[in-house]
Amino acid sequence: MSEYVARRTSVRTQARRNRTAPTISVVIPARNEAANLPAVIARLPGDLFEVILVDGNSTDGTVEVVRELIPAVRVCHQEGRRGKGDALAVGFAAARGDIIVMLDADGSADAAEIPRFVAALVAGADFVKGSRFAQGGGSSDITPTRRLGNRVLCSLVNRAYGMSYTDLCYGYNAFWADCLPALRLAWPASPLAASVPAPFGTGFEVETTMNIRAAKAGLTVWEVPSFERPRISGQSNLNAVRDGLRILRTIWQETPGRALRRERAALAGLSPAPDVPALPEPAVPADQLVLQAPVLAAGAFLATVPRHESVNGNGHAPTPSGTRQ
Repeated sequence: MSEYVARRTSVRTQARRNRTAPTISVVIPARNEAANLPAVIARLPGDLFEVILVDGNSTDGTVEVVRELIPAVRVCHQEGRRGKGDALAVGFAAARGDIIVMLDADGSADAAEIPRFVAALVAGADFVKGSRFAQGGGSSDITPTRRLGNRVLCSLVNRAYGMSYTDLCYGYNAFWADCLPALRLAWPASPLAASVPAPFGTGFEVETTMNIRAAKAGLTVWEVPSFERPRISGQSNLNAVRDGLRILRTIWQETPGRALRRERAALAGLSPAPDVPALPEPAVPADQLVLQAPVLAAGAFLATVPRHESVNGNGHAPTPSGTRQ
């Protein structure tokens, strides 16, 4: 699909969006967050279309708690893989609303800010990022090391893709559901969307992956201020050094050259080799073949070549004597 066709398709899709009363799906990845869910659920707006909790094999009664708090909640389970990126991919695939909102289950993000994200989408954005460093945002949880790492990584992405992000690694985002196919692709119009088992990665690199792909797909990205708080209870699974290196590797893997080479290799593995029939063996060995055509003398050969009159740059045919006219 060419860029022109992709943009025309995007315009037609935007025209069909329900901006008057969009339905909202909130996707919450959770693993052993039973103690935090009551505070998170209490802050949810009351006009949501659905709440999807993706359980990562919890052992503390997370599923039972959320079903008690929201009887109509949709619970999905991770199959085989673990990690936040895979959990969100499962939730995105199950979402049925016009707008999808990503919300952490540890209480660090305020669910009461969801209308702010929805308002930006209705106003014209395709993808809305929460930012702790935009005017009006903040954090009482981020450490100096994480702040510095986020700034460096954010600068890399901004320079590479011409963006002006102020926050790269924050997990509070929202987008129109019709943008999901573009966000699943490492490169726009890639044919590998359905064949990638973990389209956003498996860990905390998911936010970086989606932010980069939103830029590559040419989506309209807005940032809204958001305030991050410490998790209510339990231990965070985030490791600044380990996950920072994963995010740096993701930025490298998502660069255009790397993404294209990776997809070519994947396509080569998916496409079977063409079944080309073998050529029949010649009746006479190649070194014994003799041409039967007659050999012409030089003069006879030149006599067979047709002569063509050329035209010079002034439009005049040359005279027989070769002199100028």
